Amino acid sequence: MKVGAVVLAAGSATRFGGGKLAAELDGRPIVRHVLDAARAAALDPIVIVIPPNDALAGVDLSPATPVVNPTPQEGLSSSVRLGLRALEADADRVPEAAVILPADQPVIAPATIRALVEAAAASPDMAFVVARHAGDGAPNPVLARRSAWRLADELAGDRGFGPVLAAHPELVREVPVAGDNPDVDTPDDLERLRRPATTTGDAVVS
Repeated sequence: MKVGAVVLAAGSATRFGGGKLAAELDGRPIVRHVLDAARAAALDPIVIVIPPNDALAGVDLSPATPVVNPTPQEGLSSSVRLGLRALEADADRVPEAAVILPADQPVIAPATIRALVEAAAASPDMAFVVARHAGDGAPNPVLARRSAWRLADELAGDRGFGPVLAAHPELVREVPVAGDNPDVDTPDDLERLRRPATTTGDAVVS
């Protein structure tokens, strides 16, 4: 099953004070952790939606194709739409599904992403496959089958596919995952992840 990725990296990071995704964790920018996880999970192609400024200037975004969101103030939903449209634009490489990855969740494990892909392959009638982390209940990342991408046109604000998943539970398969998948919203969030006690769990498909 060919699965691509949309990495959402166009937020303003006001709570962090700016420059969030370029801040380092274990010697790599936060966004680099997410891109490396997507690559390790063999997602291809990878699109990264970035802001119309230089917030990520100098950060290696390979192998992702950058797409600028000219209106990031419209919220996460606008970046989801732009990213999916970018995947559709290359007719020769359009994947069967896409994993939507927030760029500020640097502890996401390749094993979790692979579990979503495996669950999607085993559940062809499910439009969405969602990781559900046992520790914090985080419902990310989300795998969206191509047949469901049109639903992105219904999205608004900063919640991504969340409202669609809530409205159509019959289209969703959840994959239980051990551990947490925290957002980095503030400098304190980043400091917590820098502590040696921070660990992540492996995904388990049921």
